[in-house]
Amino acid sequence: MILIDGKQYDISDQNFQNLEEVFEKVVAEGHLEDRIVTDVKVNDEPFTEIYPHQAEDIEMAEVETVEIVTMATNDMAVEITLELYKVVNIMNEGGKRVAELFRQADDAEALETYQDLLEVIRNFLRMIGVLRDEYSLKDHPDYERSAEELNELFTEMSTVLENEDWILLADLLEYEFLPAVEKWKKVIKQLRDDIRETKR
Repeated sequence: MILIDGKQYDISDQNFQNLEEVFEKVVAEGHLEDRIVTDVKVNDEPFTEIYPHQAEDIEMAEVETVEIVTMATNDMAVEITLELYKVVNIMNEGGKRVAELFRQADDAEALETYQDLLEVIRNFLRMIGVLRDEYSLKDHPDYERSAEELNELFTEMSTVLENEDWILLADLLEYEFLPAVEKWKKVIKQLRDDIRETKR
């Protein structure tokens, strides 16, 4: 028996050899169109592939039930924007922490935390870019301004980093980076509104 979002599909007459064939059939029949799989259970146990095509190694003789839970891509995108709010708060806290460490002359810890912060920011901007390309129908000047501001700030911070002027870097983080990060909340809200509009 296979369940997709609580709805039962009869596949007993299909003669599937392995679980991969079941997944391929589900995709081929369009059950996952404009949807993202959030959970898969096999015999009521959570299933995640540990290596590519692991489902091929699971013979259907061992499988009694397959349950697939999905979410509409638009709903998932809205969920992601809610997560991005949390990321803004993480960047905010990270910026404060790095500035504090530099002021305490704990340079090694500060630099390590700063690298982590940069990684979070890169991932954040990448995700914003993906969502914007996929869903944003409007050109929001707030996005352009915020992206440009962060870009200029990072150029300046890189120079300061090269000069090893830790106090100036702490000042930049505290007085320029933190307010710049806060502005992204407005951008995320606009993005979420755009995504919700495309759902209608």
